[in-house]
Amino acid sequence: MRFNVGYRAMSDWIDIQYWERCSEMARPGIVFEIRNAEGESMLAPCTEAVPSAPFDWKSGPLQFRAVVEPKAEHSNPIPKPKEAED
Repeated sequence: MRFNVGYRAMSDWIDIQYWERCSEMARPGIVFEIRNAEGESMLAPCTEAVPSAPFDWKSGPLQFRAVVEPKAEHSNPIPKPKEAED
C-alpha cells in the first residue's frame, strides 16, 4: 500500500540500513512507514528483508519509522445495476 499522508509516529526516522532492527519495535497495531528521497511513503509490516519499493518510485527506500496502524476504512457497497429502460 502506498500513502502520502502523515501518521501518528511512534519513533523518529531511521536509516533503512537498520531495517533488520524493526523486529525490536514490532508490536500489535504498529506498522512501518517507509519513505524515499522524494518523500513518497508506503506502509509495511516488519519483514526479514526491506519490502520492494512500488514500481513508480524513482528512488529506493531511504528511511523508516514505526507508526500506529491506520484503522480500516469501510467502503460503500457497490450500487445495484440500473434497470434497462425499454
